[in-house]
Amino acid sequence: MAAGLSLASFSKATELKKRLWFTLGALIVFRLLSFVPLPGIDPTALGSLFNSTKGGVLDFFNMFSGGALARMSLIALGVTPYITSSIIIQLMTSLVPSLAAIKKEGESGRKKINQYTRYGTVLLTAIQGYSIAVGLESWGASDGISAVIDPGYFFRITTVISLIGGTMFLMWLGEQITSRGIGNGVSLIIMAGIVAHMPSAIGQLFEQTRTGALSPPFILVVAVMALGTVAFICLMERAQRRILIQYPKRQVGNQMFQGDSSHLPLKINTAGVIPPIFASSLLLMPLTIAQFAGQSGKGPDWLLTVTTALQHGAPLYMAMYAAGIIFFSFFYTAVVFNPEETADNLKKNGGFVPGIRPGVKTMEYFDYVLTRITVVGAAYLTLICLLPEFLISKMSIPFYFGGTSLLIVVNVTMDTVAQIQSHLLAHQYQGLIKKAKLRGNRR
Repeated sequence: MAAGLSLASFSKATELKKRLWFTLGALIVFRLLSFVPLPGIDPTALGSLFNSTKGGVLDFFNMFSGGALARMSLIALGVTPYITSSIIIQLMTSLVPSLAAIKKEGESGRKKINQYTRYGTVLLTAIQGYSIAVGLESWGASDGISAVIDPGYFFRITTVISLIGGTMFLMWLGEQITSRGIGNGVSLIIMAGIVAHMPSAIGQLFEQTRTGALSPPFILVVAVMALGTVAFICLMERAQRRILIQYPKRQVGNQMFQGDSSHLPLKINTAGVIPPIFASSLLLMPLTIAQFAGQSGKGPDWLLTVTTALQHGAPLYMAMYAAGIIFFSFFYTAVVFNPEETADNLKKNGGFVPGIRPGVKTMEYFDYVLTRITVVGAAYLTLICLLPEFLISKMSIPFYFGGTSLLIVVNVTMDTVAQIQSHLLAHQYQGLIKKAKLRGNRR
């Protein structure tokens, strides 16, 4: 009955269908752009060079770009420069008083911060694009292979301009999905890139089974591990710590209103999928530059040592990745939830936590509870991202079955489905209001 009601509501929700079609169309455009190569690239030579780095940092970055890096397309850098720029700007708003004041200006302040983020995206894309262009010119020279048809400054300039245009368009596309579609645009673009390569990753596993590289029982273990990871993610993403809020009796005129009670839900993982995306973006951007420079033979010896030590699955990489996840779990939770503001709003509305004095004590209590559950949330994210990644790096399984990729896919899917349900609920309320107005007019 509920399913039938949902299907009936969906068929009548014209606005929701428009948003879904727009989101689907934007994601199709993203996938088509990933097949448009940069000018001056030899795709055959590039493919052979990229295959020699399987399992490394480049392959992991390629997963986040939806395969665009392996094809060296216009959107080879994906949305990583935009994410890195937003991290830097958000950190600066916490450290620089002038930026903190701009952030508090409301809508106008938010627009200024977004503009600074775009400027940072252009700068980071230019630096990263130039480094990749220089690395591509010399990559494979020792083997007599060149991915660049005509090396030189003209190739470098066109590469930088093309990559800036591709990244900025992708950033704009993500913003359009967020405002005119369903879900968070940037997260959906990252998820679409991962999902697009999952069928080929499954085919690769079966091919390894056919050739005898992997045994059927081992594939079954991988499948069970992936399903268990998905179930654990769903469980933890729905976990909440509910704080009881009570409201006293109120007298309005001659009427006495009974005191009410409600709950303030605090998610165990308040930061969502942001910490692993931020942590991996900060690691991948400099590592990609170092990887290209090291493989080109022009970089110093220490650069090659650093890239080797920071290979995917290496202890140093795992330690830095874990530290990044923990840091951004606390940082982004502090950005999303403000205990002082919540306590003030509660005090203004006459609400209080039983046994806690309103005002400063309530703020301290919220901060105490939030810190404790964020420790659990950060530990959960670190475990779900690192343990499967460690096992996969030792067993030569594609990255797409790792904890990071599964976390992004499951989390973004759950958020998108929740937004679809809220749109359906809003449409049902609108229908009820219209019916009530019609009945009122008839009377």
